Amino acid sequence: MSSVLSFYVSYLLCLCLGFLCVVFVSYWNSKWRGGFAWDGSGQQFNWHPVLMVTGLVVVYGNAAVLYRIPLTWGENKLPWKLLHAVLMFLALLLAVLGLCAVFDFHNKQSTPNLYSVHSWVGICTVVLFATQWALGLCTFLLPCSPLDLRKFVKPLHVWMGSAIFILGIISCISGINEKLIFSL
Repeated sequence: MSSVLSFYVSYLLCLCLGFLCVVFVSYWNSKWRGGFAWDGSGQQFNWHPVLMVTGLVVVYGNAAVLYRIPLTWGENKLPWKLLHAVLMFLALLLAVLGLCAVFDFHNKQSTPNLYSVHSWVGICTVVLFATQWALGLCTFLLPCSPLDLRKFVKPLHVWMGSAIFILGIISCISGINEKLIFSL
């Protein structure tokens, strides 16, 4: 099997697993945690894991791997940069909505916000992600950005992107574990 074909098979497998993650987290919150609402109840909290897994793991992961897809290796990178930026913005938007769901729920229940390691890792992840997105937009998509700056920032952008992705996964796993432990 050629390396390009094996890449696409692996990528398709990852897409399917990401989709399954969203389906399973949605099913868990729908079936065993009471469903979904946006009224300050526990059902509002249930949006938090679904939005965070979808945004910080699935959409972010696909946006990050976009440049590794052989189809994107051509001369004109601008459409792929724009798609990368749009997907990352969508991931950030989903993460912010997930934070709104949990903060609103906590505030209506008079529960303190940011009281656990999970919450601090999660909020730091989203702040780093928002900063990375804004700096990436200014550095790589604004035409006035100098080429030397782009060359200097690119390795840091890639490294920080990977670190933020790992932090997002850590946040999601720790949050799901925290919710399971609190429900014992």
